[in-house]
Amino acid sequence: MLDFVRAAAPRYDALVRDFYADYRCHTPLFTEIAREFLRYLQDVRGERPDDPPFLLELAHYEWIELALELDEREPGDVSARRDGDLLDGAPVLSPLAWPLSYRFPVHRIRPDFQPTEPPAEPTHLMVYRDRQDRIRFMELNAVARLLIAYLQDRPRASGRELLQAIAADIGHREPARVVTAGAELLADLRDRGVILGTRYEP
Repeated sequence: MLDFVRAAAPRYDALVRDFYADYRCHTPLFTEIAREFLRYLQDVRGERPDDPPFLLELAHYEWIELALELDEREPGDVSARRDGDLLDGAPVLSPLAWPLSYRFPVHRIRPDFQPTEPPAEPTHLMVYRDRQDRIRFMELNAVARLLIAYLQDRPRASGRELLQAIAADIGHREPARVVTAGAELLADLRDRGVILGTRYEP
């Protein structure tokens, strides 16, 4: 469960030994080890000079994958019109779709990719469980991340209203183009299972 650290920490064996020796877990459940390891890094161990700068973010990303896999909620538990109009209706975000932002591109870290400095722009990801219970991720550009944030903050707004608000926020000269491109993005998110459909209105 902690194999991801092999790609991140040259002193992997010592790191794992310290975790088991120095940290008292809050739960005996094996499935919670990833969360406990994250707590250890955050609250007990602290940063060390030879740690890669992305270690904590990578640990969080790996924990998120496991947490989604174990989440007992199902997309079918949420009431949504799967074939609803995503522009005229209010899109419904899946509870199993979690947007994340990191300083480092944690989804690309591997033994041959070990960045020492964060890139100029943060990495925005959507990690989600699809309708076949597979854990997926997609990288979000700034506009897609803004759309997801709006979906979370304005659950009763129509897709068209959200996209028009985004066009105004970014100062786009042709809002209609933002709506057209956004409609394609909304449809793609529904195909992936990130959006479940549209809200049922009384």
